[in-house]
Amino acid sequence: MTQSTSQTPVDTDLNLPDGLTAERLLSAYKTMCLSRALDIRIWTLNRQGKAAIAASAQGHEAAQVATVMATDPTRDRYLIYYRQLTATLMLGTTPTEMLSQFLARDGEILSAARQFPLHGSHPRVDLFSFSNVVGTQLPQAVGVALADKMKNRDSVTISFFGDGAASQGDCHEAMNFAGIHKLPVVFLCENNRYAISVPLHQQMPVESIASRASSYGIPGIEVDGTDIIASYEAIKEAVDRARSGNGATLVELRVERLLPHTTDDDHTRYRSQEDIDRMRDLDPIPITEALLKRHGILDESTDQEFKEWARQEVDNATDEVEALPFPPIGEMYTGVLEEPTGGNSHA
Repeated sequence: MTQSTSQTPVDTDLNLPDGLTAERLLSAYKTMCLSRALDIRIWTLNRQGKAAIAASAQGHEAAQVATVMATDPTRDRYLIYYRQLTATLMLGTTPTEMLSQFLARDGEILSAARQFPLHGSHPRVDLFSFSNVVGTQLPQAVGVALADKMKNRDSVTISFFGDGAASQGDCHEAMNFAGIHKLPVVFLCENNRYAISVPLHQQMPVESIASRASSYGIPGIEVDGTDIIASYEAIKEAVDRARSGNGATLVELRVERLLPHTTDDDHTRYRSQEDIDRMRDLDPIPITEALLKRHGILDESTDQEFKEWARQEVDNATDEVEALPFPPIGEMYTGVLEEPTGGNSHA
């Protein structure tokens, strides 16, 4: 697709933070459109019985693209969790690769179709494989950051997690260790107020997860995760602090989970209709669209091009992946169990 140039002069009073340009914002918004189109398609494929399970990133898109823009994918590390579709696209995965996971097709690149979607290691993008046990990526991120510090690598580790993981012991242990050893790690909490069906006030007696940072001797920053510029600025501050040797930061990004926890969940059983209606006003896609149009970075023609391009990319990826075979049953244990070398071996 040929990208249109906005006909509206860019507002020079926007005062973008260092490292953020109108061009980067436009590119990030394009990725947000792609992520939303892909997310909708994955949810539809689940309802058709083709994708086993999915955890939607809808509502988290601005926070995730801001994170990647504030970091350096050529040297930084990313430990994700299951709601990171937008971040993985921003880091360079493709809709075809993502759909191959959700539809469990032969040649799937992260785990050879053996794990849940977004679980596994990517050979081209620096993603670390994680466990589906909530919060385990936090101490793992601390271990990666410690190794980088010991080897004098100029890398910052980003550990994504949700508010539910903030109630796990792994979270406290990781932040305590990082605070003691001044490790180059950013703890990035995407707080959507619900740990599956449990609201934040039933998880913890404080309203701000970021307020806990002082207990570990590290800064805590709370920011509106639907605001792409404010999110970038907060995360960039944390990344710069870590890279300069001053240690970890906890960044809490306030977002909304616009869909149920997963495709197997019904959030109307624990969320009021008023709450569901209210969160629609906090959708980062129209919020970012309005911001860019208001400041002359995006015009209506380009916006429609982006959304049509996203739909076409997802259509093409869907056709490609649905034409792929499932992995051969005979290879179910390949790479999982040790191959017998002779003698009395037991799987």
